[in-house]
Amino acid sequence: MTELLRIATRKSPLALWQANHVKALLEHAHPGLVVELLPMVTTGDIRTEGSLAQIGGKGLFVKELEQAMLEDRADLAVHSMKDVPATLPAGLHLPVVLAAEDPRDAFVSNRYTTLAELPAGARIGTASLRRQFQLRALRPELQFVMLRGNVETRLRKLDDGQCEAVILACAGLRRLGLGNRIDAPLSTDESLPAIGQGVIGIECRTGDAMIEGLIAPLNDEATAIRMAAERALNAALGGSCQTPLAGHAELAGTELRMRARIGLPDGSRIAAAEMRGAAREAAELGRQLAQRLLADGGAAILDTLEAAGRHTKPA
Repeated sequence: MTELLRIATRKSPLALWQANHVKALLEHAHPGLVVELLPMVTTGDIRTEGSLAQIGGKGLFVKELEQAMLEDRADLAVHSMKDVPATLPAGLHLPVVLAAEDPRDAFVSNRYTTLAELPAGARIGTASLRRQFQLRALRPELQFVMLRGNVETRLRKLDDGQCEAVILACAGLRRLGLGNRIDAPLSTDESLPAIGQGVIGIECRTGDAMIEGLIAPLNDEATAIRMAAERALNAALGGSCQTPLAGHAELAGTELRMRARIGLPDGSRIAAAEMRGAAREAAELGRQLAQRLLADGGAAILDTLEAAGRHTKPA
C-alpha cells in the first residue's frame, strides 16, 4: 500500500499530539501507508478575547478542519470529542472514536492540593460554564476567573499568579506528559465531565469507503457506545458551549449508566438526572435522559438561559 492520507488538525500542542497519535496507529495498522498532517489555525485559536459562548461556540475549533475535508484538501480530521458540536455539516460524519482516556477534571495548583483546601476568595481559573456551575455550587465563596488558551497557556497563567488554581482535563495533561501537574482528579460527583471528554474522534467524508476502511480498525466499540449516548443527550438538549451541560455515560457489560446535569452559570440552580439502560440502545437512552432532565428542572433552567441569550432551543 502506498496511499497518502492527509489529517487536518489544529496547531495546538495537544491537537498535534492527538493527530500524531492517530498517524502512528494508522501507519502501524497499514504498513506502507503514508500519513501527513495538515496543521491549521482555527477561528477558536485566534479569538481568545472572551468566552467561547461569547464568540460563537466550540464549533470554532473544527470549522476550518471540516472545510478542508469538504474541499478535498484533507481526508480526515482528528478532534477532541468535547469540541465537536452535536450536529455535523452535510457530507461529514464521525465513524471512529479511539479508546477513552480518564474523563475527569483535574484540580491544579501550586499552593493547594485539593479543591477543599482553597481558602475563601481564592481565584480559580476556568473558561468552562459546565465547570463553573458545578464548582460554584460546591464553593460559592471562591472567585472564578475566565481562563482561555491552550493547556500550556493556562498553566503559565497559574504559574504567573493570575489565580490560585485552574481546572483542566486529566486526559489532556497526561497526553502532554504533564500528569505530574495534577494535584487531584475531581470525582464525577464533584464535577461531572463534559460530553466526549477524554475521547479522540476521527471525522471524514460520508461515503468515502476507502478512508472509512483505513480508519475502521482504530474504532473502540465500548467508547463508541458511550459517545452515542452522550451525543444523543447533547443533540436532544441543543447543547453548545453556551449551555452549562455535563453528561457522562459509563459502560458495564451490556448495561449503560448515564448521568446529566445542567445549571445556571452562578450555580444557584442545578437540575440532575440519571438513567440506566441497555448498551445496544445507547442513543435512545441519551434522548430519554434528556427528557427526564428537562422534566426534573432542566426546562426551566434552559428557559432562563434562553431569556438571557445564552441558549437556543433545538428545532
